[in-house]
Amino acid sequence: MSERPTTTRRPDGDSRAGAGNGAGGNGNGGGNGRAGSSNRRVDPVTVSVIQGALENIATEMGYKLMRMSYSSIIRESEDFGAGLVDADGQGLAESAQSTPLQSGPIPGYVQGMLRQLAERGDPIRPGDVIMHNDAYAGASHGPDVAFIVPAFHRERLVGFAATTAHHLDIGALTPGSCGIVDAIDAYAEGLQFKSIKVYEAGRKIEPVWQLLRDNIRASDLVVGDMEAQIAASRIGAERFVALHERYGLETVEAAGEAAKDHAERLMRSAIGGLPDGTWTATTFIDGFLDSEDPTKRNLPLVATITVEGDEMTVDLTGTADQVPDRPINMPLVGTVDIAVWLTVRSVLLDTAVHGHIPVNSGLVRPIRIVAPRGCLANPVFPAPTIARFCPGNQLADTVMKALAEAVPEQVSAGIGNLNVIAFSGLRGGTHWVHMEIFEGSYGGRHGMDGMDAVDTLYANTRNNPIEDIESHLPLRVRRYELREDVCGAGRWRGGLGSVREFEYLDDGGGSVEGEGHGYRPWGFRGGGDGRPASLVLARADGSSAGLPSKVPHTVVAAGDAFVCEGPAGGGYGDPLERDAAQVLDDVLDGLISAETAERDYGVVIAGGDTLDKAATEAARAARRA
Repeated sequence: MSERPTTTRRPDGDSRAGAGNGAGGNGNGGGNGRAGSSNRRVDPVTVSVIQGALENIATEMGYKLMRMSYSSIIRESEDFGAGLVDADGQGLAESAQSTPLQSGPIPGYVQGMLRQLAERGDPIRPGDVIMHNDAYAGASHGPDVAFIVPAFHRERLVGFAATTAHHLDIGALTPGSCGIVDAIDAYAEGLQFKSIKVYEAGRKIEPVWQLLRDNIRASDLVVGDMEAQIAASRIGAERFVALHERYGLETVEAAGEAAKDHAERLMRSAIGGLPDGTWTATTFIDGFLDSEDPTKRNLPLVATITVEGDEMTVDLTGTADQVPDRPINMPLVGTVDIAVWLTVRSVLLDTAVHGHIPVNSGLVRPIRIVAPRGCLANPVFPAPTIARFCPGNQLADTVMKALAEAVPEQVSAGIGNLNVIAFSGLRGGTHWVHMEIFEGSYGGRHGMDGMDAVDTLYANTRNNPIEDIESHLPLRVRRYELREDVCGAGRWRGGLGSVREFEYLDDGGGSVEGEGHGYRPWGFRGGGDGRPASLVLARADGSSAGLPSKVPHTVVAAGDAFVCEGPAGGGYGDPLERDAAQVLDDVLDGLISAETAERDYGVVIAGGDTLDKAATEAARAARRA
């Protein structure tokens, strides 16, 4: 592996790996050029009004996409993104209700697209719609397909409206677009769309659409979602152009630049409030725990954060080498950068403290990312990346752990990571596919317990309603409850995972990508570690088998069920300092047992429901001694 680092700095500079600098002087826009920077100054009120309008456009795009989509992963789970970028691919606004791992990469998608079209000498014209999912040119991974619509104001390219969404199948070697954990390279992960025009100057490119229908399972569902994305992106482009008509080109451009500068100042101020120094953290991902190859399991993620003045460097040197023939590698642009930026922004600019923060490319300018080429966090094509979701979330947790040394009261203890199962089958010769994200949990925080049974960090999708699942699919949800008596003990305890059991009503198959089966979420400041996740395949004949966190496509029969126990977050602070009344409440609520209360917290419960204060004081005094 080469030790020469690849770096990302401010996204408008030339050091952002894989993103490029947009269209340059390539004549995109039919020879009209792109919108240039304006020197006009705009008053703060106008900047705020225009920034609010940009955010509302992105949010409207998101809601329109949700309402037009066919699949529950978009309609219910909200695994999509929507955003506006300028003509250089710099982010202006993103939809507030979508997941950061979908909206955050949109500037990278557009910059990768611009670079590829420039290399081909292919101009962008009004009426174009570009499809893009190249994980080595800004995309998060192959199933997260973007549809990008250029916005032209009086024949001048002024920006792009784009949506991304996770599609239930992308033509990979097995059904579904998750759990493809045995892909040996990028070509085994499904169809690759490297800046492909699906509409050109308003004309639908029919052969491309036929290719999609011929090579994707559940094509009516997937293509329907793609058409919904295009409609939402077109709405965004129309609203963006209307904003230019109302305020004028120079005013909108200047307001966009001012909003990015404002976001940059906020981030620089937050970083400047930290002490200068360097902090390092290491966590591990499972990889493939059942593999005989030691290079595929128990893989370290290392984050070293250095603060100098108002700038931050996040160095991932020490992270394991890429796995060349398994898809747990994380694209530097589209996954790694989002994991870093989202975590830093969430910790340093918490909206509960700072109020509304404009989310645009200005936020990331003071942050530099270093990742050795050929490591898990900066793989080399054609290394596969489709299962990068859970490793990337663990990387975000590693960055959180490093930041904990600098701002201990602004972080949570270790998070419980996630599992994703792709359920699939055939009904009357037609494929059905369903993707379910099984929640994790947060660790305890200063002053608050960890959140129970939620998606974590850069993954904030919603759960699918049981009624929706059972009314559309041959699946039955037999259990859905909190996993009790497993959370990391602490002054503020870790969050609880969930227990979910899915039974097949017809013969079918399933595949799994997950993390956190081999390593416990870390406790902080004396708190206890959380509990790993577990997964069992319970057969209809009464037999069962424990499974690792990654399972290639497996045939299942009617009556078989996946039983997933979610992980519990780490505890924060000394458990002996937890309010004894809170411990009693947890016992009465069934979240922990009386035995756990005494063992971990030194709290004695008499008769199963009464706090024995004298015995508790004695037990805690003995523990402290």
